[in-house]
Amino acid sequence: MIIGIPKEIMRGERRVAATAETVAAMIDDGATVLVERSAGEGALIPDERYVASGARVVDDPAALYAAADVILKVKEPLYNESLGCHEIELMRPGQTLITFIHPASPANHQMVREMAARGITGLTLDGVPRISRAQSMDALTSMSTCAGYKGMLMAASDLSRFMPQIFSAAGSIAPSRALIIGAGVAGLQAIATAKRLGAAVFAADIRPAAAEQARSLGARIIETGVPEDVAVGQGGYANPLPERWLLREREALAEAVAGMDVVFCSALVPGRLAPVLITDEMVAAMTPGSVIVDISIDQGGNCAATVPGERAQRHGVIVEGIKNIPGMLPVSSTFMFAKNVLSLLRYLTHDGKIALDRSDEIVSGILTTCDGEIVHAGAREAMGLK
Repeated sequence: MIIGIPKEIMRGERRVAATAETVAAMIDDGATVLVERSAGEGALIPDERYVASGARVVDDPAALYAAADVILKVKEPLYNESLGCHEIELMRPGQTLITFIHPASPANHQMVREMAARGITGLTLDGVPRISRAQSMDALTSMSTCAGYKGMLMAASDLSRFMPQIFSAAGSIAPSRALIIGAGVAGLQAIATAKRLGAAVFAADIRPAAAEQARSLGARIIETGVPEDVAVGQGGYANPLPERWLLREREALAEAVAGMDVVFCSALVPGRLAPVLITDEMVAAMTPGSVIVDISIDQGGNCAATVPGERAQRHGVIVEGIKNIPGMLPVSSTFMFAKNVLSLLRYLTHDGKIALDRSDEIVSGILTTCDGEIVHAGAREAMGLK
Protein backbone atom coordinates (compact mmCIF):
# COMPACT_ATOMS: atom_id res chain seq x y z
CA MET A 1 0.00 0.00 0.00
CA ILE A 2 1.30 3.43 -0.97
CA ILE A 3 0.28 6.24 1.38
CA GLY A 4 0.48 9.88 0.27
CA ILE A 5 0.84 12.83 2.64
CA PRO A 6 0.26 16.07 0.69
CA LYS A 7 0.96 19.54 2.01
CA GLU A 8 -2.18 21.27 3.25
CA ILE A 9 -3.21 24.17 1.04
CA MET A 10 -5.88 25.90 3.14
CA ARG A 11 -4.81 29.45 3.96
CA GLY A 12 -3.08 29.52 7.33
CA GLU A 13 -3.20 25.75 7.78
CA ARG A 14 0.02 24.56 9.40
CA ARG A 15 -0.92 21.02 10.37
CA VAL A 16 0.10 17.89 8.49
CA ALA A 17 -1.49 14.45 8.50
CA ALA A 18 1.58 12.52 9.67
CA THR A 19 4.60 13.05 11.87
CA ALA A 20 7.97 11.42 11.39
CA GLU A 21 7.02 8.95 14.12
CA THR A 22 3.73 7.90 12.51
CA VAL A 23 5.43 7.65 9.11
CA ALA A 24 7.95 5.25 10.64
CA ALA A 25 5.07 3.21 12.09
CA MET A 26 3.33 3.00 8.69
CA ILE A 27 6.54 1.83 7.06
CA ASP A 28 7.06 -0.75 9.82
CA ASP A 29 3.55 -1.98 8.99
CA GLY A 30 4.65 -2.57 5.39
CA ALA A 31 3.48 0.59 3.64
CA THR A 32 5.40 2.90 1.32
CA VAL A 33 4.99 6.54 2.35
CA LEU A 34 5.28 9.57 0.07
CA VAL A 35 5.43 13.03 1.66
CA GLU A 36 5.14 16.23 -0.32
CA ARG A 37 8.15 18.50 0.11
CA SER A 38 7.70 21.01 2.97
CA ALA A 39 4.44 19.33 4.07
CA GLY A 40 5.56 19.38 7.70
CA GLU A 41 7.33 22.72 7.90
CA GLY A 42 4.32 24.50 9.46
CA ALA A 43 4.35 21.94 12.28
CA LEU A 44 8.15 22.28 12.58
CA ILE A 45 8.84 18.88 11.00
CA PRO A 46 11.62 19.23 8.39
CA ASP A 47 11.78 16.98 5.35
CA GLU A 48 14.94 15.41 6.72
CA ARG A 49 13.02 13.85 9.61
CA TYR A 50 10.57 12.21 7.23
CA VAL A 51 13.44 10.88 5.12
CA ALA A 52 15.14 9.55 8.24
CA SER A 53 11.89 7.72 9.06
CA GLY A 54 11.92 6.01 5.68
CA ALA A 55 9.57 8.24 3.65
CA ARG A 56 10.24 9.47 0.14
CA VAL A 57 9.87 13.22 -0.30
CA VAL A 58 8.05 14.20 -3.50
CA ASP A 59 8.27 17.63 -5.12
CA ASP A 60 5.19 17.43 -7.34
CA PRO A 61 1.84 17.05 -5.52
CA ALA A 62 0.22 15.74 -8.71
CA ALA A 63 2.78 12.92 -8.82
CA LEU A 64 2.09 12.11 -5.17
CA TYR A 65 -1.66 11.87 -5.78
CA ALA A 66 -1.12 9.80 -8.90
CA ALA A 67 1.06 7.24 -7.09
CA ALA A 68 -0.78 6.85 -3.78
CA ASP A 69 -3.43 4.27 -2.93
CA VAL A 70 -4.43 6.18 0.21
CA ILE A 71 -4.32 9.95 0.76
CA LEU A 72 -4.11 11.24 4.32
CA LYS A 73 -5.10 14.89 4.79
CA VAL A 74 -6.13 17.21 7.58
CA LYS A 75 -8.66 19.40 5.74
CA GLU A 76 -11.13 18.63 2.98
CA PRO A 77 -9.85 18.82 -0.62
CA LEU A 78 -9.63 22.37 -1.96
CA TYR A 79 -8.76 24.23 -5.14
CA ASN A 80 -4.98 24.25 -5.60
CA GLU A 81 -4.13 27.64 -7.07
CA SER A 82 -0.54 26.72 -7.89
CA LEU A 83 -1.71 23.76 -10.00
CA GLY A 84 -4.82 25.44 -11.35
CA CYS A 85 -7.11 22.56 -10.38
CA HIS A 86 -9.05 21.12 -7.47
CA GLU A 87 -7.37 18.46 -5.35
CA ILE A 88 -10.25 16.11 -6.22
CA GLU A 89 -9.17 16.35 -9.87
CA LEU A 90 -5.82 14.86 -8.85
CA MET A 91 -7.49 11.72 -7.52
CA ARG A 92 -8.58 8.56 -9.35
CA PRO A 93 -11.20 5.82 -9.05
CA GLY A 94 -10.57 3.38 -6.23
CA GLN A 95 -8.36 5.75 -4.28
CA THR A 96 -9.09 6.19 -0.58
CA LEU A 97 -9.16 9.61 1.08
CA ILE A 98 -9.03 9.94 4.87
CA THR A 99 -9.59 13.48 6.18
CA PHE A 100 -12.15 15.83 7.71
CA ILE A 101 -14.68 16.02 4.88
CA HIS A 102 -17.63 17.51 6.84
CA PRO A 103 -19.95 16.13 4.17
CA ALA A 104 -23.18 17.56 5.63
CA SER A 105 -21.91 21.15 5.29
CA PRO A 106 -23.48 22.86 2.24
CA ALA A 107 -20.09 24.30 1.29
CA ASN A 108 -18.82 20.75 0.69
CA HIS A 109 -21.78 19.22 -1.14
CA GLN A 110 -20.40 19.75 -4.65
CA MET A 111 -17.04 18.36 -3.62
CA VAL A 112 -18.72 15.25 -2.17
CA ARG A 113 -20.70 14.79 -5.38
CA GLU A 114 -17.46 14.98 -7.39
CA MET A 115 -15.80 12.46 -5.07
CA ALA A 116 -18.60 10.02 -5.73
CA ALA A 117 -18.55 10.69 -9.47
CA ARG A 118 -14.83 9.93 -9.59
CA GLY A 119 -15.21 6.69 -7.66
CA ILE A 120 -13.18 7.90 -4.67
CA THR A 121 -13.69 6.15 -1.35
CA GLY A 122 -14.08 9.01 1.11
CA LEU A 123 -13.72 8.48 4.86
CA THR A 124 -14.54 11.46 7.06
CA LEU A 125 -12.87 11.78 10.44
CA ASP A 126 -15.75 13.76 11.92
CA GLY A 127 -17.81 10.56 11.67
CA VAL A 128 -15.71 8.46 14.07
CA PRO A 129 -18.18 7.35 16.77
CA ARG A 130 -17.34 8.17 20.36
CA ILE A 131 -17.21 4.61 21.58
CA SER A 132 -14.49 3.06 23.72
CA ARG A 133 -12.83 1.08 20.95
CA ALA A 134 -12.64 4.16 18.72
CA GLN A 135 -11.10 6.53 21.27
CA SER A 136 -7.60 6.28 19.81
CA MET A 137 -8.99 7.21 16.35
CA ASP A 138 -11.13 10.15 17.47
CA ALA A 139 -9.43 13.07 15.74
CA LEU A 140 -12.54 15.23 16.20
CA THR A 141 -12.18 15.05 19.97
CA SER A 142 -8.47 15.82 19.74
CA MET A 143 -9.03 18.82 17.49
CA SER A 144 -11.96 19.98 19.62
CA THR A 145 -9.62 20.13 22.59
CA CYS A 146 -7.33 22.41 20.60
CA ALA A 147 -10.20 24.53 19.28
CA GLY A 148 -11.74 25.04 22.71
CA TYR A 149 -8.48 26.24 24.21
CA LYS A 150 -7.24 28.38 21.32
CA GLY A 151 -10.70 29.69 20.41
CA MET A 152 -11.16 31.19 23.86
CA LEU A 153 -7.71 32.76 23.67
CA MET A 154 -8.77 34.32 20.35
CA ALA A 155 -11.87 35.73 22.02
CA ALA A 156 -9.76 37.26 24.78
CA SER A 157 -7.44 38.79 22.18
CA ASP A 158 -10.33 40.23 20.14
CA LEU A 159 -12.18 41.56 23.15
CA SER A 160 -12.14 45.32 23.65
CA ARG A 161 -11.97 45.01 27.42
CA PHE A 162 -10.24 43.00 30.15
CA MET A 163 -11.30 39.39 30.57
CA PRO A 164 -10.62 39.13 34.35
CA GLN A 165 -11.75 41.47 37.08
CA ILE A 166 -9.21 44.28 37.42
CA PHE A 167 -8.49 46.44 40.44
CA SER A 168 -6.70 49.63 39.49
CA ALA A 169 -5.99 53.18 40.61
CA ALA A 170 -9.02 54.19 38.54
CA GLY A 171 -11.25 51.75 40.36
CA SER A 172 -12.38 48.18 39.83
CA ILE A 173 -13.48 46.76 36.48
CA ALA A 174 -15.92 43.87 36.42
CA PRO A 175 -14.89 40.63 34.68
CA SER A 176 -16.12 39.93 31.17
CA ARG A 177 -19.06 37.59 30.81
CA ALA A 178 -18.53 34.55 28.57
CA LEU A 179 -21.24 32.15 27.40
CA ILE A 180 -20.23 28.76 26.01
CA ILE A 181 -22.98 27.14 23.92
CA GLY A 182 -22.40 23.41 23.61
CA ALA A 183 -20.59 21.71 26.50
CA GLY A 184 -18.90 18.95 24.54
CA VAL A 185 -15.13 18.48 24.45
CA ALA A 186 -14.45 21.89 22.87
CA GLY A 187 -16.97 23.66 25.05
CA LEU A 188 -15.60 22.21 28.28
CA GLN A 189 -12.08 23.20 27.27
CA ALA A 190 -13.35 26.70 26.47
CA ILE A 191 -15.05 26.91 29.87
CA ALA A 192 -11.86 25.86 31.65
CA THR A 193 -9.79 28.36 29.66
CA ALA A 194 -12.25 31.21 30.25
CA LYS A 195 -12.18 30.44 33.98
CA ARG A 196 -8.38 30.53 33.96
CA LEU A 197 -8.55 33.91 32.24
CA GLY A 198 -10.82 35.23 34.98
CA ALA A 199 -14.11 35.60 33.11
CA ALA A 200 -17.55 35.14 34.62
CA VAL A 201 -18.53 31.95 32.79
CA PHE A 202 -21.96 30.72 31.69
CA ALA A 203 -22.85 27.63 29.66
CA ALA A 204 -25.79 26.13 27.82
CA ASP A 205 -26.35 22.62 26.52
CA ILE A 206 -29.59 20.82 25.78
CA ARG A 207 -28.17 17.62 27.29
CA PRO A 208 -28.51 17.53 31.11
CA ALA A 209 -25.34 15.45 31.59
CA ALA A 210 -23.27 17.89 29.52
CA ALA A 211 -24.73 20.85 31.40
CA GLU A 212 -23.79 19.16 34.66
CA GLN A 213 -20.20 18.73 33.46
CA ALA A 214 -20.10 22.43 32.63
CA ARG A 215 -21.42 23.22 36.11
CA SER A 216 -18.67 21.09 37.65
CA LEU A 217 -16.10 23.37 35.96
CA GLY A 218 -17.67 26.42 37.57
CA ALA A 219 -20.01 27.62 34.81
CA ARG A 220 -23.45 28.99 35.60
CA ILE A 221 -26.03 27.15 33.51
CA ILE A 222 -28.51 28.78 31.14
CA GLU A 223 -31.52 26.48 30.96
CA THR A 224 -32.71 25.81 27.40
CA GLY A 225 -36.10 24.33 28.21
CA VAL A 226 -35.60 21.37 25.85
CA PRO A 227 -36.78 18.04 27.38
CA GLU A 228 -34.12 15.38 27.81
CA ASP A 229 -35.99 12.82 25.72
CA VAL A 230 -35.99 15.27 22.79
CA ALA A 231 -32.45 16.53 23.35
CA VAL A 232 -30.39 13.39 23.86
CA GLY A 233 -29.76 10.80 21.18
CA GLN A 234 -27.76 7.62 20.80
CA GLY A 235 -24.49 7.56 22.72
CA GLY A 236 -25.38 10.70 24.66
CA TYR A 237 -24.98 13.00 21.66
CA ALA A 238 -27.32 15.87 20.91
CA ASN A 239 -30.28 15.10 18.68
CA PRO A 240 -31.24 17.32 15.75
CA LEU A 241 -34.15 19.30 17.23
CA PRO A 242 -37.57 19.71 15.64
CA GLU A 243 -38.18 23.32 14.62
CA ARG A 244 -40.43 24.18 17.58
CA TRP A 245 -37.81 23.06 20.09
CA LEU A 246 -35.06 24.84 18.18
CA LEU A 247 -37.11 28.05 18.42
CA ARG A 248 -37.57 27.39 22.16
CA GLU A 249 -33.81 27.03 22.61
CA ARG A 250 -33.13 30.28 20.73
CA GLU A 251 -35.68 32.09 22.88
CA ALA A 252 -34.00 30.77 26.03
CA LEU A 253 -30.60 31.91 24.81
CA ALA A 254 -31.60 35.33 23.45
CA GLU A 255 -31.68 37.25 26.75
CA ALA A 256 -28.42 35.67 27.95
CA VAL A 257 -26.58 36.36 24.67
CA ALA A 258 -27.52 40.06 24.81
CA GLY A 259 -25.68 40.43 28.11
CA MET A 260 -22.48 38.62 27.12
CA ASP A 261 -19.09 39.99 26.12
CA VAL A 262 -18.03 36.65 24.62
CA VAL A 263 -20.15 33.91 23.07
CA PHE A 264 -18.35 30.70 22.17
CA CYS A 265 -20.32 28.44 19.82
CA SER A 266 -19.56 24.73 19.76
CA ALA A 267 -22.94 23.00 19.51
CA LEU A 268 -22.87 20.10 17.06
CA VAL A 269 -25.07 17.19 16.02
CA PRO A 270 -22.92 14.26 14.79
CA GLY A 271 -22.95 13.95 11.02
CA ARG A 272 -25.51 16.75 10.60
CA LEU A 273 -25.52 20.47 9.96
CA ALA A 274 -24.80 22.48 13.10
CA PRO A 275 -27.98 24.09 14.50
CA VAL A 276 -28.28 27.86 14.05
CA LEU A 277 -28.76 29.06 17.62
CA ILE A 278 -27.76 32.73 17.34
CA THR A 279 -29.79 34.79 14.89
CA ASP A 280 -28.77 38.07 13.33
CA GLU A 281 -31.20 39.82 15.65
CA MET A 282 -29.45 38.30 18.66
CA VAL A 283 -26.10 39.56 17.38
CA ALA A 284 -27.57 43.05 16.95
CA ALA A 285 -28.67 43.00 20.62
CA MET A 286 -25.09 42.44 21.86
CA THR A 287 -22.88 45.30 23.01
CA PRO A 288 -20.57 46.62 20.27
CA GLY A 289 -17.06 45.31 20.84
CA SER A 290 -18.32 41.91 21.97
CA VAL A 291 -16.97 38.74 20.37
CA ILE A 292 -18.50 35.57 18.95
CA VAL A 293 -16.22 32.61 18.20
CA ASP A 294 -18.06 30.03 16.10
CA ILE A 295 -15.99 26.86 15.96
CA SER A 296 -18.94 24.92 14.51
CA ILE A 297 -18.45 26.62 11.14
CA ASP A 298 -17.07 23.49 9.46
CA GLN A 299 -20.56 22.04 9.84
CA GLY A 300 -22.39 25.23 8.91
CA GLY A 301 -22.00 27.24 12.11
CA ASN A 302 -24.17 28.07 15.13
CA CYS A 303 -24.36 31.78 14.36
CA ALA A 304 -26.24 33.22 11.38
CA ALA A 305 -23.70 36.05 11.11
CA THR A 306 -20.61 33.83 10.83
CA VAL A 307 -18.68 34.12 7.56
CA PRO A 308 -16.97 30.77 6.84
CA GLY A 309 -13.21 31.07 7.15
CA GLU A 310 -13.27 34.77 7.99
CA ARG A 311 -13.05 37.19 10.90
CA ALA A 312 -15.96 39.55 10.29
CA GLN A 313 -17.88 42.31 12.04
CA ARG A 314 -21.65 42.45 12.31
CA HIS A 315 -23.53 45.14 14.25
CA GLY A 316 -20.22 46.12 15.86
CA VAL A 317 -19.64 42.55 17.09
CA ILE A 318 -16.53 40.62 16.02
CA VAL A 319 -17.54 37.22 14.65
CA GLU A 320 -14.74 34.68 14.27
CA GLY A 321 -15.45 32.05 11.63
CA ILE A 322 -11.88 30.78 11.23
CA LYS A 323 -12.07 27.17 10.06
CA ASN A 324 -8.71 25.86 11.20
CA ILE A 325 -8.28 27.04 14.78
CA PRO A 326 -6.42 23.83 15.74
CA GLY A 327 -3.94 24.76 12.99
CA MET A 328 -2.92 27.71 15.16
CA LEU A 329 -1.43 25.13 17.56
CA PRO A 330 0.35 23.17 14.82
CA VAL A 331 2.82 21.20 16.90
CA SER A 332 0.34 19.93 19.50
CA SER A 333 -2.54 19.44 17.07
CA THR A 334 -0.40 17.62 14.50
CA PHE A 335 0.95 15.29 17.19
CA MET A 336 -2.60 14.38 18.25
CA PHE A 337 -4.08 14.23 14.74
CA ALA A 338 -1.32 12.04 13.30
CA LYS A 339 -1.67 9.48 16.09
CA ASN A 340 -5.45 9.35 15.64
CA VAL A 341 -5.10 8.82 11.88
CA LEU A 342 -2.48 6.11 12.36
CA SER A 343 -4.82 4.25 14.71
CA LEU A 344 -7.68 4.47 12.22
CA LEU A 345 -5.48 3.40 9.33
CA ARG A 346 -4.30 0.34 11.24
CA TYR A 347 -7.88 -0.53 12.17
CA LEU A 348 -8.97 -0.42 8.53
CA THR A 349 -5.96 -2.23 7.06
CA HIS A 350 -6.05 -5.99 6.54
CA ASP A 351 -3.39 -7.92 4.65
CA GLY A 352 -1.76 -4.71 3.54
CA LYS A 353 -4.91 -3.12 2.08
CA ILE A 354 -7.82 -0.98 3.21
CA ALA A 355 -10.78 -3.31 3.78
CA LEU A 356 -14.14 -1.79 4.72
CA ASP A 357 -16.73 -3.81 6.61
CA ARG A 358 -19.81 -1.64 6.15
CA SER A 359 -21.59 -3.41 9.02
CA ASP A 360 -18.90 -2.13 11.41
CA GLU A 361 -20.01 0.87 13.50
CA ILE A 362 -16.77 2.78 12.92
CA VAL A 363 -16.75 2.19 9.17
CA SER A 364 -20.42 3.06 8.76
CA GLY A 365 -19.86 6.29 10.69
CA ILE A 366 -16.97 7.53 8.56
CA LEU A 367 -17.85 6.19 5.11
CA THR A 368 -18.90 9.13 2.92
CA THR A 369 -18.54 8.03 -0.71
CA CYS A 370 -18.10 4.49 -1.99
CA ASP A 371 -18.57 2.69 -5.32
CA GLY A 372 -19.66 5.89 -7.02
CA GLU A 373 -22.35 6.74 -4.47
CA ILE A 374 -22.83 9.16 -1.58
CA VAL A 375 -23.56 6.91 1.40
CA HIS A 376 -23.11 9.25 4.38
CA ALA A 377 -26.53 9.60 6.05
CA GLY A 378 -26.03 13.20 7.21
CA ALA A 379 -24.79 14.32 3.81
CA ARG A 380 -27.69 12.62 2.03
CA GLU A 381 -30.17 14.28 4.38
CA ALA A 382 -28.57 17.71 3.95
CA MET A 383 -28.53 17.28 0.14
CA GLY A 384 -32.13 16.13 0.03
CA LEU A 385 -31.23 12.70 -1.33
CA LYS A 386 -33.57 9.79 -0.63
